[in-house]
Amino acid sequence: MHRKNLSRWEHLFDGYLENFYMIKKIIGLSILLTIVGGLLLSFTVKKSIDFSSYSTAGLDLYYVAPNFNEIEDEEEEFVALVLGKSYIGFKEAVAFKESRGDYGVVNQFGYLGKYQFGKGTLALIGIKGMKKSEFLSNPELQEKAFYANLSRNKWILRRDIKRCEGKWINGVEVTESGILAAAHLSGPGAVKKYLRSGGVEGFSDAFGTTIRYYMKRFGGYDLSFVVSDRKAKAI
Repeated sequence: MHRKNLSRWEHLFDGYLENFYMIKKIIGLSILLTIVGGLLLSFTVKKSIDFSSYSTAGLDLYYVAPNFNEIEDEEEEFVALVLGKSYIGFKEAVAFKESRGDYGVVNQFGYLGKYQFGKGTLALIGIKGMKKSEFLSNPELQEKAFYANLSRNKWILRRDIKRCEGKWINGVEVTESGILAAAHLSGPGAVKKYLRSGGVEGFSDAFGTTIRYYMKRFGGYDLSFVVSDRKAKAI
């Protein structure tokens, strides 16, 4: 009797065990089918996306990122706002960029004064054989030097100003004041190459400042006050 009861319980246990394994298989199969269905659905969705809406056709993909020295200063902007777009506003904005308007400064490359002149440029406008200290202590002469150099560059670049003014190069509108500011930075020869190459032949100074930046930063000033003069001299 005891053995018969035991045998019956064994059969019942075996039946429950078989049902358990069957349920486990069914659950496992359901999970697998769910995963496969999800993957198939994801592929179907991806195929249905219209990627034409992401096309870059017709977009301007040419960008020029300024280096650290080309980031505009808020104080520099304030100088331009206060003094306006006249010759005075132009020269003071350039001076602020060059030296923070300090007549007595000499940078690590030997450029002098408020407008950071090199010896070669000073010689071209008649300032030769003068001691650094004399030039640095003479604000009036420095102002004359700036005007004379501007006047000389305006004559050298007169045809380029006439031909290029109003055009856009490297995302910047070309203006007379932008051209002359760039000439102060790099010399009129480098500006001619830049303009005549459509901005391909560029220039940057020892700090990485470019012609493009100067043309952008100092564009739109009225420099009709400045008379072009091939032989302009400060003295």
